[in-house]
Amino acid sequence: MSALYILIIVSVAVAATFLAAFIWSVRTNQFEDQKGASIRMLYDNEKVKEL
Repeated sequence: MSALYILIIVSVAVAATFLAAFIWSVRTNQFEDQKGASIRMLYDNEKVKEL
């Protein structure tokens, strides 16, 4: 039964860490460029060698 308590505490700590990382990323505008990544893959930056 004590192992169950340890697992609950560890899982709550991991969840709190991920929540803190998410809140930090939202506050520092990490999700500002919503269209750039979806459009960036359409541009061909490398030249392809023709055989």
